[in-house]
Amino acid sequence: MSYLLRVVLPDRPGMLGAVATALGDVGGDILSLDVVERGPDGAVDDLVVALPPGGMADTLITSAQSVPGVVVESLRPYYGASDLHRDLELVDLLAADPEQAAAILVEHAPGVFRAGWAVLLEAGPTVLLASAGAPELDAVDLPWLPLASAQRLDPEADWVPERWEVLGTELVAAPVGSPDRVVLVGRPGGPRFRGSEVLRLGHLAGIVATVSAAYTA
Repeated sequence: MSYLLRVVLPDRPGMLGAVATALGDVGGDILSLDVVERGPDGAVDDLVVALPPGGMADTLITSAQSVPGVVVESLRPYYGASDLHRDLELVDLLAADPEQAAAILVEHAPGVFRAGWAVLLEAGPTVLLASAGAPELDAVDLPWLPLASAQRLDPEADWVPERWEVLGTELVAAPVGSPDRVVLVGRPGGPRFRGSEVLRLGHLAGIVATVSAAYTA
């Protein structure tokens, strides 16, 4: 079983190695590592960690936090929504097939952002495209449309369906060429989308709009 472990590491040499050693001591095998952002509190890293059969997820939290100064922000099961996990890999795909840019974004955004699903919407709302695992949006009111810029959405707002709240779904959205056309990404179980992730989604959505417009010009 694999888990997504988000940790905040103090800005000191050797911290990541110390965490890797602590996780290894309880049988955790780090499959991948992504630096989410760096700030005054240190580095925020996402680690996908595999445990052997019978391994207890809670041991990942206690072992990581046994390293002085390390804070575990969240832990959730991770099923690997996509084999593609890097922004530049996604940009390469978009450039290679601009006709399908929007579909490529929706398909791969869950993997790039370690999320559960993504949808492309138009005001109404009308679902234009949906990734695997995306929920139904019939009768869901989206009062935040139109959307002028990328932003994290309040996961406890009145419009959020109860089933999303129960799953602790974090939400981020960005316009794709128009305030009335947006990509919405959901991350059931968290962690919260950080500012750097909001900016990244906005940047990728902007690239999709640009390459799509260039193709149709």
